[in-house]
Amino acid sequence: MKRISILLLVVATTACGGGGGGGGGGDDGSGSDPGDILSNREFDYNAALRIAALRLTGEIPSTQEINTVAQAGDLAAQKTAYETLLTDYMNRPTFARQMFLFWRDTFKMGETAEFDTAAALAAQLTVGNGAYTNLFTQSTGNCPTFDGTTFTAAECGNGGQQAGVLSNPGAMKLFFSNFGFRRVKWVQETFDCLKFPVELGGAPVDVGGAAPYTGQWPFTSIAGKSNGGRVDFQDVSSVICAQCHQSINHIAPLFAQYDMNGAFQNQIAVPTPLDGAPLAMASDYLPSGEGLGWRYGVPVTDLTSQPATRRSPPAV
Repeated sequence: MKRISILLLVVATTACGGGGGGGGGGDDGSGSDPGDILSNREFDYNAALRIAALRLTGEIPSTQEINTVAQAGDLAAQKTAYETLLTDYMNRPTFARQMFLFWRDTFKMGETAEFDTAAALAAQLTVGNGAYTNLFTQSTGNCPTFDGTTFTAAECGNGGQQAGVLSNPGAMKLFFSNFGFRRVKWVQETFDCLKFPVELGGAPVDVGGAAPYTGQWPFTSIAGKSNGGRVDFQDVSSVICAQCHQSINHIAPLFAQYDMNGAFQNQIAVPTPLDGAPLAMASDYLPSGEGLGWRYGVPVTDLTSQPATRRSPPAV
């Protein structure tokens, strides 16, 4: 996917105004077909131009640019003029700055050199027409800097295998937590734009709780005090906890070897909430012999082995 942020920033602006309500195509109670409501929307490319200019350049369009669209002729001609201006906006130096600020906000990190490299990488890929998947697979040059105009290539230098922003030292430091769960949550909410999903769909299994376990992963695939773990993720007093940890526990070990400063270590380097905050162990996440996976049926062994074409890890 090219110009990775443009789908987020521009697509919604290509058709503005009119549209007979319907709240995005839902049934408004009038009996009208939502498809008919959408197809009858009115297009206002001048309104769209103002929004696109602000998002892509940080500035309002000039009078000349507004007139270029308004005076282009019929709707098809206005669309062509509008799209030509968008291409021009994306070739301006201000586009790089806007993309950097966009990704800084999206990642919820930045404003210091340490925490700006993830946004700089994403912006560099956007401006350079790079592939979206490089955000999670790129193995070199993952910590560039940006001075407001120019990107300067740089390596992250925090050790370990490099996987785009997934191994970014600033992100690993900022989202450091018990078991590394905040890092998993950051990846999920940033790239799937949703709270962590519960993978349901399995046949109900009575595990001794008030409600059955219905996760896709086997209940026995996560650690508990009965199979070597020190934290009881299999606690049946609230089976819903296991429903969530069936997925999180299979992902979190991928991020667990980054310490509180975001540096890769040759052992698990995140704490547990147990007395004295001892470091987590592999057996705290999963029982012996259980493999890792971004989702059920999507096994991985490390950050670089993730299937870039699937909707996982970063479920994109």
